[in-house]
Amino acid sequence: MTEMTINDLLSQEAKSTPHAFYAELRSTEPLIYIKELDAWVVTTYEDALWLFKDPRFTKDRRKFAEAEERRDETWGTFELRTLLMVDPPDHTRLRHLVSKAFTPRMIEYQRPHIQQITDDLLDSIQAQGAMDLIADFAYPLSLTVISDLLGIPATDRQQFRAWTQAMVDLTTEREQRTHVIQQFLNYLKALLDEKRACPDNDLTSSLVQAEENGDQLNENELISMLILLIIAGHETTVNLLGNGTLALLQHPDQLHMLRTDPELFAGAVEELLRYTSPVSLSDERWATEDVERYGKLIRKGQQVLAALISANADPQRMQAGEILDITRREHQHLAFGKGIHACLGAPLARLEGRIAFSTLLHRLPNLQLAGDPSHLVWKRNLMLRGLTSLPVTF
Repeated sequence: MTEMTINDLLSQEAKSTPHAFYAELRSTEPLIYIKELDAWVVTTYEDALWLFKDPRFTKDRRKFAEAEERRDETWGTFELRTLLMVDPPDHTRLRHLVSKAFTPRMIEYQRPHIQQITDDLLDSIQAQGAMDLIADFAYPLSLTVISDLLGIPATDRQQFRAWTQAMVDLTTEREQRTHVIQQFLNYLKALLDEKRACPDNDLTSSLVQAEENGDQLNENELISMLILLIIAGHETTVNLLGNGTLALLQHPDQLHMLRTDPELFAGAVEELLRYTSPVSLSDERWATEDVERYGKLIRKGQQVLAALISANADPQRMQAGEILDITRREHQHLAFGKGIHACLGAPLARLEGRIAFSTLLHRLPNLQLAGDPSHLVWKRNLMLRGLTSLPVTF
């Protein structure tokens, strides 16, 4: 295989059995071209680190006219500029202004609240004996946590879920996507106006008021930051909880070990992040000059992405990387990226994972899959790896 199509990456095979899918690529095509995107994908751990750290690659697509020509027009006149789309010094400035909300102390402060949300959700469904773990547990948990953190009213959360799902699903029609994005932007503008007029004890109010040496986030930066926090803050956690639960139920020896020894939960979350990769493909970097790799030419202005799920199973880095092992002590995975653009919300995701998995397994000791796992459907999203639903009984 010298070229790969988007459909190859989106196939149910690639999503459901990623370790088998990428093992062949790592050995035969560590750098592979996707014609529809005019992009390259690296598949080894070493190459992923190289991509994240090599200064010849930029996150700022505005540096290339050809990249701007391919800009997603469904955003209309709004220019999305998140932490994942800028380089220093812009990145340094933005990250510094928002990082205070994600310190270990601030995240740990969320623990009792996350535990209460988790308990309340299980209280409401425990007597049913069955549920869709995605719709009934993973989504409401992660959406409530990020909504509470940002000060989004409870009455608006189901609408938020519908918006974000439409935005990340590649099957959404273009016209509908444009309409959804405009509604989303209008809502966020109104939310910012409200927080300016009546600030509260939430992250949105803190971002509005954030100041460092006289510098503040402008309107575009605030909206972009909220979009990143909302989508990355719950869609990825939903995938961690869904993918992780499926992996544990398909590996009863690991599940038994985890139930027997609660001390394993912190390491288990790291292993589930590595093994299931809720974000399976990194966001793009752009080559600022021609770069040769493996005898292939990455041309200036082309995108390069890293297959994180492949890198995380690379046998050159992870011994028996295709095997789930919750006792694994090597946790240098790339589930949250690496370097200056590593995920800002990683500590929150880890905390949610530990609380959710430990509570779920403690309160539902008879948890098991309902139906044939081969019938599960994976979302059509290039970067995110997650299930549309996960029926379970207990």
